[in-house]
Amino acid sequence: MLEVKNIRVFYGNLKALDNISLKVDAGQIVSIIGANGAGKSTLLKSISGLIRDFEGGVRFNGRDISALSPSSIVNLGISHVLEGRQLFASLSTLDNLNLGAYVFKSRKNRTLVEESRERVFDIFPILKARAGQFAGTLSGGEQQMLAIGRALMAKPRLLLLDEPSLGLAPKIVKDIFEIIRDLNQQGVTILLVEQNAKLALQSSNFAYVLETGSVLLEGTGKALLSDNMVQQAYLGAIKPAV
Repeated sequence: MLEVKNIRVFYGNLKALDNISLKVDAGQIVSIIGANGAGKSTLLKSISGLIRDFEGGVRFNGRDISALSPSSIVNLGISHVLEGRQLFASLSTLDNLNLGAYVFKSRKNRTLVEESRERVFDIFPILKARAGQFAGTLSGGEQQMLAIGRALMAKPRLLLLDEPSLGLAPKIVKDIFEIIRDLNQQGVTILLVEQNAKLALQSSNFAYVLETGSVLLEGTGKALLSDNMVQQAYLGAIKPAV
């Protein structure tokens, strides 16, 4: 479904990504883990078109999307939930959701918007209860649900999630990951950047470990969970004394 080939991104003279290649097959959850500054968010932004100036290529369902605008990429079926949620705090929950459906802006598509909204309310019933409430007054967990719900309004085939557990209580993190797995079971392919490496790997078919802009390791989520380096660097395992 998604193929990233030899992506290189520079911020001035600083190399943020160095020949990154990865693929995401339809129906999978694929995770990207790594330390802060490894280039994880930069990679997602390159895929979704928010970063346009890069070397290499991005293909989606066989089509080169490297030069497309973010709106064109959304139209093709890729939605991106940014780190920090990036909601419109002074707009209502309902207005934030409706903005996610701008790809259906024609009046004749009003039914599609209503169908998308009802699906989001089925997944996140609390958003229906909070429909008239300003987004900025929602709890952190509710805001994350709204950010994901807004992305789902465009009916994506591929969902890019950047740090969905950031700043949330453990109980809410568990709920968010249950929702991620449920979405995948419903047919949404997911590329996940996540600080909670254990949960990410447990939920993933495949995963990549990034370090200073390069792929350090790759493998199934199960294999990386049992990798000694991953355990010591990202899972909090204690190295035995010698």
